[in-house]
Parts: sequence; structure tokens; C-alpha cells
Amino acid sequence: MREIEFDEVVKAVRNIIVHCGTDLPQDAYDALSKAMEEEKSEVSREVLRQILENADIAKSEKRPLCQDTGLAVFFVKVGDEVKVKGGLLRDAINEGTKQGYTDAYLRASTCEPFSRANLKDKIGYNLPAIIHFDIVAGDKIDIEYAAKGGGSENVSRATVLPPAAGKEGVLKYVKEVISQAGPNPCPPITVGVGIGGTFEKAAISSKHALFRELGSVNPDPEMAELEALMMIEINKLGIGAMGMGGIKTALGVHIEANPCHIASLPVSVNVQCHSSRHTHIVI
Repeated sequence: MREIEFDEVVKAVRNIIVHCGTDLPQDAYDALSKAMEEEKSEVSREVLRQILENADIAKSEKRPLCQDTGLAVFFVKVGDEVKVKGGLLRDAINEGTKQGYTDAYLRASTCEPFSRANLKDKIGYNLPAIIHFDIVAGDKIDIEYAAKGGGSENVSRATVLPPAAGKEGVLKYVKEVISQAGPNPCPPITVGVGIGGTFEKAAISSKHALFRELGSVNPDPEMAELEALMMIEINKLGIGAMGMGGIKTALGVHIEANPCHIASLPVSVNVQCHSSRHTHIVI
């Protein structure tokens, strides 16, 4: 059994949060650069240029990429032969989240659902983190992190379609969600689509799909074909960068599909803004 010190996890989580707050991942930067080159609308091309300039300034001056520094979302794979020494893994991730958001002067966005009272003075900056755990073979802890802003989360949706809806029904639903979202999630966006499983499994899968590297191809040929079709149809909507019109509404569409009950077809759409702040580390 391999042991990892509690403070080692705290430090690692703290560091990735600080880094992601100011440094746009290379896959997102490259996708935005490609979108700017291919965009036909002069106005949207200028918007994309400004987005990239903002990313350059944020990186060089170590300033937040966006005023909405998001909620901390983690997908964590825990090896069955590893143990955190000195405390619980969940507590270590939460402490690292607290330190990261505090040390990088990132906005505290967690509040009570109805009073809207900020919780930074009660439980700490942006706590509790949203953590999805999975137990896997091995002696390592695999951590995927993303900062999820309110604008993109607010337009995310989930439903359960009748099985007869098939691929056409899924495509129609995804287009409807993105069309209704319009400029609100700060496009160009990444679209995560969860298909199958149960209602909650589809929702979690659509969130996790956002973590996949932009430009990568789905290993399932059927899903890769559906992703390409969704990308074409979404970009036909003409929303464009920050809603200014154009052919680049989405930077990527990522699908995660799961087996489901014979009587249902769950579908979830989770959207990420152009400031797709995510990273992946292994301890």
C-alpha cells in the first residue's frame, strides 16, 4: 500500500487552481486561434482576437482569465493500493481548493441557495468543491480539475427522451439547448453531451466530457461521427463569438455514452465557456 501525505495532495490541488486561474490550457488556446483563422465574420474575428489577447495578458501578468473564476469541479480516480496519510482525501482536496482560491485572489462564488449569502467566511473560499470519485486499480491518485463558471452552467440542461427519438432526437435536443443558450455562455463554447445511463449519470457524463482535450477524436467511431454532425449543426446556428454572429459558435463537441434502460434515453448537455480552464495531474 502506497502512502501519500495529506499535505502533498493539498499543495498539488492548490497549485493547479492557481495555475488554471491565469493560464488558459494550450488546447483551448489553439482551438480559439484556429477559430479566429477560420471565422468569416469580421466582427467575431475581432472578438476572438481580443479573447486571445486577454489570455496572453492574464498569463503574462498572472491575473484571472475572467472575473467569474468558477466553482471547483474535480473528477478523481483513486487507486485501490493508495492511501492518504494524515487525513481524508476529500478534506485534502477541499483544503487545496480553499488555499488556491485564496492565494490567487480568485473570486469566492459559493453561496447559500436561497439567502445567497456568501460562504467564504463560514466554510472557506469556494467550498465545498464538487468532487466525483472513482476507485480504480493501482497506487496513484488521478485528478482532473476544471473551474466551472455560472454563465455556462446556467444554460446546461438534461432530459429523458423516449427511446424512439434515437440519434435524430438527441441531435435535435442538443441544438435546441445551444440555440436557447445563445450568447449567454460566452461562446465559442465546448459542448459536453452525456447519453444513456440514468438521468444523473447522463448529467455527470456530460460534465466529464468537457475535460477531454479539444481537437481529440472520440475513440468510438459512431460517437465520433455524431460529434462531427453536432458540431456542424451547432455552428450553423450562427451565434458566433460572444453572440456576435459567425460560423464559430462551438470549439468542440464531446460525447460520453453509457448503456441505459430499454425504456429510456437520458440526454444531458453541459456547456463550457471559451475560457475553458481545466487540467489533469497524477500524484
